[in-house]
Amino acid sequence: MEKIASFQVDHLRLKPGVYVSRKDRFGDTVITTFDLRFKEPNKEPVMDMPALHTLEHLGATFLRSHKDWGNRIVYFGPMGCRTGFYLILEGDRNSEEALPLLREMLEWIRAFQGAIPGAAAAECGNWREQNLEMAQWEAARYAEAVRNPGKERLNYPG
Repeated sequence: MEKIASFQVDHLRLKPGVYVSRKDRFGDTVITTFDLRFKEPNKEPVMDMPALHTLEHLGATFLRSHKDWGNRIVYFGPMGCRTGFYLILEGDRNSEEALPLLREMLEWIRAFQGAIPGAAAAECGNWREQNLEMAQWEAARYAEAVRNPGKERLNYPG
């Protein structure tokens, strides 16, 4: 089998950032998959599951409810390696275009208070595994990485 594109990215040189992972075409529709890399792979600890799970719930809620982008969100969810998330948007997009939306999402997560959306037995298969405080810490840390990213945090290492 052919090695998929995401396994061809040099994870030893990858920094936290916002990367276009791939673009796919379905008829006339293009969808763009973003690699939202929160952690430097293989060099720092991965996100713990409760924080990752809470970020997933909060991020998905924010993105799918967004007044301008909500109808263009295809998917938001964690990477199996727990170093980040995938965000899939309708349209032919680039990293710079996604930054304002991501910064807004991270600020919303950092300021969030109250019950975590979807954290109930009838709404989630593992609803108890949540950690708002750590999710907010991870969001704040990632916000620093994408505040003023250079090209090396917007384009995969060559």
